[in-house]
Amino acid sequence: MKKFDLHERLIDFAVIIIEIADNLKNSKAGNHLSGQIVRSGTSPSLNYSEAQSAESRNDFIHKMSVVLKELRETHSCMKIIHRANLFIKEEQHLSLAIKENDELISIFVKSLETSRSKNK
Repeated sequence: MKKFDLHERLIDFAVIIIEIADNLKNSKAGNHLSGQIVRSGTSPSLNYSEAQSAESRNDFIHKMSVVLKELRETHSCMKIIHRANLFIKEEQHLSLAIKENDELISIFVKSLETSRSKNK
């Protein structure tokens, strides 16, 4: 594997999100957010795969925008989980996931800026 393989990083992030979902309190809110975070947190890896087969630069930008949108949704979901104390494992695990989420958002913001500037 390359030193920096974004797709592998997104897959690892999806696995972390699944672990978080599996460790939420068994409550109405915990169950709701568990489903929500699994959908939004695993989506970036899948959409990034689609972006690699984009049919045009505009299609690539659109698919990468979906990745960014889903990462932002996941970030909001983790903040809600944190503030509502719904995570039953050690706090550090959730904090590391939020940090990774922030870094991925930054990567995709920059990537989209670059792609859009080349599209003009």
